[in-house]
Amino acid sequence: MKVACIQLSCGENYNKNFKQVIFYINQAIKKKADLIITPETTSIITSDKKILYKNSYSMNKDPLVKEIKKISKKNKKWILIGSIAIKDKNKYRNRSIMIGPKGNIAAYYDKIKMFDVKLPNKEKHQESKTFKHGNKLVTVNLPWGRLGLTICFDLRFPEIYRNLSKKKLNFISVPSAFTKITGQKHWLELLKARAIENFCYIFAPNQTGKNTKKRETFGHSTIISPDGKILKLKKSGIGIVYADIKPNLSMQLRKIIPSLN
Repeated sequence: MKVACIQLSCGENYNKNFKQVIFYINQAIKKKADLIITPETTSIITSDKKILYKNSYSMNKDPLVKEIKKISKKNKKWILIGSIAIKDKNKYRNRSIMIGPKGNIAAYYDKIKMFDVKLPNKEKHQESKTFKHGNKLVTVNLPWGRLGLTICFDLRFPEIYRNLSKKKLNFISVPSAFTKITGQKHWLELLKARAIENFCYIFAPNQTGKNTKKRETFGHSTIISPDGKILKLKKSGIGIVYADIKPNLSMQLRKIIPSLN
């Protein structure tokens, strides 16, 4: 099983972001990746509600979702849209969407933990003022094993991952737009901890660079093994990390160290 995690540098221009993500999805397909994952906020990053609302759609009408469904069906690939802003009736969701090889929506997950913080550099985020949080854990059965879906700030809440791991997972996705200031301190440490605690592969594509005047993301997209080893890491710049995965390793480690029983 070959996994591709795409590192993007999205901003407030929906069309520019659209072209960027489609280009790198096609690059991953050329490299024969079986599972392709994009970061959080794949379609747009902005703190301006007017820009966000103008570029948000229902899940079945979103132009990016439609295009990725076509690509997925044509190439028979599993593609996880890390997250996009979805209009759900009168609410907005930060939603991760798994597209199956038939071009179908196989599953979707709404981010549970909202990023409401005031950082030491005076950077401030209040995600809950824009998005409605989710309340359901979601897993997807892939041909190679079971994947648990999470998004970014969920990472700081180990109970989410432990409850997911009870569903006999092999992998967990953590598409993110982790900020530079918090990422420098905690990003890799938290990802490694979640891998080790739950004996799961961690797939963590992140945003990178200066996304808006008010937001800079950390990059360091990575793929981590169930024993906490960093298999691949891209520190900065737009691009893709690839890794060949041994799905059975998760269950093998659980038998050796029965800490999840």
